[in-house]
Amino acid sequence: MAGGLAALLDDIAALAKLAAASVDDVGAAAGRASAKAAGVVIDDTAVTPRYVTGVSPQRELPIIWRIARGSLRNKLLFILPAALLLSQFLPWLLTPILMVGGTYLAFEGAEKLWEAVTGHGGKEVPVAAEEDGAAAEKRLIGAAIRTDFILSAEIMVISLNEVADEGLASRAAILVVVALLMTVLVYGVVAVIVKMDDVGLRLAQTRFGASAALGRGLVAAMPKVLSVLSVVGVVAMLWVGGHILLSGVDELGWHWPHDVVHHLEEAVHGVAGVGGVLTWLVGTLVAALVGVIVGAVVVGVVHLVHHVRGGHDEAHDEAAHGEGAHDEGDAAPAP
Repeated sequence: MAGGLAALLDDIAALAKLAAASVDDVGAAAGRASAKAAGVVIDDTAVTPRYVTGVSPQRELPIIWRIARGSLRNKLLFILPAALLLSQFLPWLLTPILMVGGTYLAFEGAEKLWEAVTGHGGKEVPVAAEEDGAAAEKRLIGAAIRTDFILSAEIMVISLNEVADEGLASRAAILVVVALLMTVLVYGVVAVIVKMDDVGLRLAQTRFGASAALGRGLVAAMPKVLSVLSVVGVVAMLWVGGHILLSGVDELGWHWPHDVVHHLEEAVHGVAGVGGVLTWLVGTLVAALVGVIVGAVVVGVVHLVHHVRGGHDEAHDEAAHGEGAHDEGDAAPAP
């Protein structure tokens, strides 16, 4: 009996060690996968504050919380199962799907540029406005979650590619960890960024000396920081969208665009002291340019479709109005 109990305890200890090793392996793999997706995390962090620029301070954190929940739902309920199933049965579909997402990001970024240049459209309904405030907030959050979906998809697919050799269960566990880690990281940083002006105001009002001066500095600086981040967010959408498209066409066998970028990067890589920075800048600028070109084409097509549909709708309305007038004339009594 004692021997059987000792054997059972040994088996339990062995299983515990195996479980601990599995947890360590999942954690290490999640860390590697997260590091690979770090560039997209920076883009996601830059994009999101644009959606709370000009929002009432009382509603900033609730909006960020709702966007974060939507982001986590995107990752866990939609992207993760789809990515796992596709990687298991139709791995060749992952790249085209990502390219569709990259095109959408390029379209969003190019549309913001078009609105900035022309001054037409694109003005968000103020979330704090009394009239239609709830509907405006819902639209704003929906737009943020749609943009997040593309960025989250890239994060998850990049992470999935990093652990493609793992078993299905391990891949699923690693991606769950990545989803939780990235969501907390991105939206935690976003929350800190958008509330720094409130922290500064509190310091300026309740502290003295250097603390009060720091608070006043934060209050003065944060609107400019948020404005810059809004611009960075638009550039990030173009950059990430272009990068997805360049990587996608390379994986699909059309290598020359990626080769051109590689040659341009190689040309500046050897510059003493700043070669690494210049390499990154060249790759980023080319990807952003691709995003602008592709996004501009899609914006043009979308605007053309809207114009044609608008013309058809106006013609239909005029025809309906004319028929109504004709009917009224028929019904009028003869003089």
